[in-house]
Amino acid sequence: MELVVDSGVRRMEGARKNPTLICAPIMADTVDQMLNLMPKAKASGADLVEIRLDSLKSFNHRPDISTLIQHCPLPTLFTYRPVWEGGMYDGDETSRLAALHLAMELGADHIDVELKAIHEFNSSLNGIRPGKCQVIVSSHNYHNTPSVEELGDLVARIQASGADIVKIATTALDIIDVARIFQITVHSQVPIIAMVMGEKGLMSRILCPKFGGYLTFGTLEAGKVSAPGQPTIQDLLDLYNFRQLGPDTRIFGIIGKPVSHSKAPLLYNEAFKSVGFNGVYVHLLVDDIATFFQTYSSLDFAGFSCTIPHKEDALRTCDEVDPVAKSIGAVNCIIRRPTDGKLFGCNTDYVGAISAIEDGLRGLHHTPVGSSPLAGKLFVVIGAGGAGKALAYGAKEKGARVVIANRTYGRAKELADSIGAQALSLAELNSFHPEKGMILANTTSIGMQPKVDETPVAKEALQYYSLVFDAVYTPKITRLLREAEECGSKIVTGVEMFIGQAYEQYERFTGLPAPKELFKSIMAAY
Repeated sequence: MELVVDSGVRRMEGARKNPTLICAPIMADTVDQMLNLMPKAKASGADLVEIRLDSLKSFNHRPDISTLIQHCPLPTLFTYRPVWEGGMYDGDETSRLAALHLAMELGADHIDVELKAIHEFNSSLNGIRPGKCQVIVSSHNYHNTPSVEELGDLVARIQASGADIVKIATTALDIIDVARIFQITVHSQVPIIAMVMGEKGLMSRILCPKFGGYLTFGTLEAGKVSAPGQPTIQDLLDLYNFRQLGPDTRIFGIIGKPVSHSKAPLLYNEAFKSVGFNGVYVHLLVDDIATFFQTYSSLDFAGFSCTIPHKEDALRTCDEVDPVAKSIGAVNCIIRRPTDGKLFGCNTDYVGAISAIEDGLRGLHHTPVGSSPLAGKLFVVIGAGGAGKALAYGAKEKGARVVIANRTYGRAKELADSIGAQALSLAELNSFHPEKGMILANTTSIGMQPKVDETPVAKEALQYYSLVFDAVYTPKITRLLREAEECGSKIVTGVEMFIGQAYEQYERFTGLPAPKELFKSIMAAY
């Protein structure tokens, strides 16, 4: 396997393990702009380009289509999407279909014709189809994802229309909708492009090689999409290792809401790649964790990290829970046992965070061998959710005197009573300073992107803390940490906790020792 460095992009080149294509949608105002984008698509690693004729501001059928085909360095797919199917063309239907017919004649490799228009299109061909061109017949549903039965009927109707390739795109109202598209894809007897639009449908675009999809769409630039939820080609190839995915690839992911900010896929996929482990790790935007696990119950879905707000519900969802996680009342790592498919939950948060805080304190004070620098310290935890419970439990285990501060006092009191701690409302925290040299740990999402100007504690109160930790790691230096440092406190970032908790998760996912130096070097870049 050869490591190729191209324009600063690090890519593992090896034998391609699946035939699924990556198609780069090209949308532009002019033909010249499209021609400029085509070499970029090839350089980025795309297999073909989708030429979106409906994006052109002006368009002369024969000369423009001929130019686009002749000068394209990759195979072509011509799409002329009308407004009534989510596109931009709002003109005469006969003219639109004539342009697609012309693309076939002039040597296009694929054209995309909507199911609603295929009868009229077929009639215009008079039974004669030009040579090599494959016809994709497509259906787009921007409202929901129908039942498996309805999707099966839809595929049958598309097949009956004479399609060479079936394309269905639906919309994810919930991540469980994607399971129905996977089911349709894996059982399809004809080449099929099947995806679920929107953030909750992202894994349908990444995992299509595993389930046998004909192609997926990847953009040249982040944000410049032709349909909701498209990843970039660079992410498909470099982050998700798209070319190496296959039927036996095991699926891992981070379950959260929100979840797109998480750097976990970067960490685990790079580590999987470094040792040739056949797994892929994805973002999973989950509304209800119990429903998620009921839907994705196969052994293929092998392991999960769990973040806000699901850590407590995760504990109730698991078939078996590690005693420490049970004591904490929260799970952040779930493994599906390969022997019986049962879900085993554990908590690696407290080890990652407490170790990072202890390391920070050791730089400030001399600690006797065998004891924790947390022993006897007043340890204030902000938040009473899953991460708050983990840190409170961990600090208590190390001999700290623990205080829980939360927006709702009732939840703070409930957690405090369960571990023998003191409770405060968050509003009381600014005036709480019984002593100097305290430790502060924020476990809430206050200050996380995009709300980077928020902080849970007034700057004036931070002078009473010798160390301040923030579990938020996007951004790495939150407003809380910046102000704490200005007040002279030692700071510990969420990146240290993130790396620390990931070591054990990686080992549980793979059965291999964690590549600690690799994890540190990856996160040092962010």
